[in-house]
Formats: sequence, structure tokens, C-alpha cells
Amino acid sequence: MELIHRNLAIGIHDALQETFFEKNKYADKVIERLLKANRKWGSQDRAVVSEIFYNIIRWKKRLEYYMGEGIKPNNIYKLIIAYLLWSKTNYKKFEEFDGIKIADILTKLKKNTVPTKAIEHSIPEWLAETLEKELGAKWEREMIALNEQAPTVLRTNSLKTTTKELISDLSDEGVTAFSIKNYPDAVQLEEKKNVFLTTAFKEGLFEVQDASSQKIGYFLDVKEGQRVIDACAGAGGKTLHLAALMKNKGQIVALDIFEWKLAELKRRAKRAGAHNIETRMIADNKVIKRLHEKADRLLIDAPCSGLGVLKRNPDSKWKIDQAFIDRIKKEQQQILQDYSKMLKVGGKMVYATCSILPSENNGQVEEFLKNNPGYKMIKDEKVMPSEGYDGFYMALIERLS
Repeated sequence: MELIHRNLAIGIHDALQETFFEKNKYADKVIERLLKANRKWGSQDRAVVSEIFYNIIRWKKRLEYYMGEGIKPNNIYKLIIAYLLWSKTNYKKFEEFDGIKIADILTKLKKNTVPTKAIEHSIPEWLAETLEKELGAKWEREMIALNEQAPTVLRTNSLKTTTKELISDLSDEGVTAFSIKNYPDAVQLEEKKNVFLTTAFKEGLFEVQDASSQKIGYFLDVKEGQRVIDACAGAGGKTLHLAALMKNKGQIVALDIFEWKLAELKRRAKRAGAHNIETRMIADNKVIKRLHEKADRLLIDAPCSGLGVLKRNPDSKWKIDQAFIDRIKKEQQQILQDYSKMLKVGGKMVYATCSILPSENNGQVEEFLKNNPGYKMIKDEKVMPSEGYDGFYMALIERLS
């Protein structure tokens, strides 16, 4: 890895500035736009830009310590230099780097120590405290895992192909992938590639979906012919998995509060050949009321802190705070209360989050069950980032009365 082209350094600078200092700009979309705007960059250049961009976001707090100051719109080149020195990345001295004093950075790097755990793992101080309070001594092991790069995992669309055939089709297109033990539909890439350009993607043979996320569809225990409600469907990654598990038989009602996410879901469903999905926007409570006691299966993939998926969304740790987590926990409890009424007696639901905080997970389920004696938990499972994939929680709950 080396940074020897000036236009790449400028691209990284501008993308970091946008991510850190512009409202509602998310790293994945920022980098996507940057790469689209620079179609002449080769695959090697794109890899360099993406890796440096994401690593700087991931390690921002640690890099600020080496810099001796917090980042501001006018010192981002200093942030880039701190990263290049720390990661021992070979670079050219572009004019943008003129006047940056690197002696102080090098002095700190030579010491090879940092003053706090929050700086070591590059997270806000409040988050280090929250993780330690909720996870105890093992919080650091999880944080180490969350600072690694996420592998690219695909979910085979079993409506159209098999895992074995997909691996072979990808191989024909120069993409090396392998199956993962205990994940029937998952295929992992040997190295990062833009799989959206492949014919296999255009033909709807797969979706990009983390291995942990793929567990949720199986956990819901859907059967062909059932009526299933995906209450927080978003752009439909899990909805499409449920359609495949149901072999397109029965009905899936995909709900969300955002129209544009449901539009994206429809587009993806068409490509996947999933035609048992109906989308409904939650414009008001009437949408939920009309579905009371209508679902054989209900998935509540609740909004959450996203702390289980920092591998792929490292910028979110700089965008949330304790107040956000407190607010989202109230929302989770409200959603559980309101949406659980859509389940038939004898039906089953899954409450899931991509968080690793017990207070968002089993804590929420215990609170719900305490207030709703007509429901009981069958089983739950927590998947931790140290196991190799995203952090997730899922609880299977049955409605008894």
C-alpha cells in the first residue's frame, strides 16, 4: 500500500472532510460518489483510496492523539500524514503536505503508548465507558474485532441458484469466493471486489449480506405458504432472504417508515425474482392496526445503535452519543409494544438488532415479556464481532394468548 499520486491524496482529503464535517453524510455513500466521479482510477488506485479513507475514519481518535489536536476542516492533511506515518505507508511529499510539522507526530509514535483505552481503540470516551459497563472485561476483545475490516459476504439467492453454482459463476468472472461452514447460503470473497459489476449480480443470483445477518431469516423459522410481516424492512436484505426460504410461496408484507427504502426493496425483489412481497409504508398507526393478529411470523429488525456493525460503518461511532442510545432504547420498546400485536396467537416473532449492548437486546426482551404475559421467549442468540462477522442479537418469541 502506497500513496504516490497527488489526485488520490486530494480525493481522500475531500471525502474525509465531507464525512466528518457535512451533515448527514455517511462514509459508504461518500466513497461511492468519489469513486464514481473518478472513473479513470484503476482498481489499484480505488483500493488505496478506500482503504486509507476507511482506516483514517476508524482510527480518528488515535490519530488525533498523534497529531496533538482534534481534527478541523483545515488540518485534514495533517490527519492523513499522521495515518501514513503510523501505518508506515510509503507516500510522496505533495505540496498539500507542506508546512506540516511531523517531528511531534514521530516523537509520539516512537513512544508506542497511548494514555487511555478509548484512544487505543479509537472510540469516544463515553462509548468506552458504556461498553465496559455493559460487557465487562470482554469489551476490549470485541472492540479489537470491530476495528478490523469487514469481510465481503454474499447471500446466495436460492430462488435462482445454489452456493456451489454461484462460487463457480463468480470464478468465471474472476472473483474467488468460498462457502462458510454452518451458513448454508453464505459465500465469502477472498478479497474485496466490486461484485455489483458482475453478470451474476445483474441476474439476481446473490445479495451482499453479512453472515450474521443471514442467521435471522433461519431463526424466524418461516414455512412455505405463511403470512409473514417484516416490520422494519428497510431496503429489504432480510425480506429477500425470507422470500427465498419460503420458496416464493405465501405472502410477505414488508413495512417501513421510509418510502424510498421500500422503492429500493421493490427494485431488488424484481432482480431476485422474489414475487411474494407486498410493500406498505407506515404513514400512520392505521397501517399497523389493520394487520393486528394477521401474521404467522413477524420480524422486528429494530432500529438500534449499530454498534455490532462498526467494522463496515466505522463513521457511526463519531455520529452517535449516549443521548442517541437512550432515545433509541425507548423507540425499541415502543416498537415491540405496538408491532407485536400484528402476531397471531400461536405465531412466532423475532426481535433482532445489530447491537452488542445487552440493554438494547435481552434487556429489551425481558422488559417486554414482563409487561406482556401473553408472550414467551423460546430462545435467543447473540453473535459477537469477535466470532468473525457482524455483531447481532436475535430473540424468538411466541404469542400464547
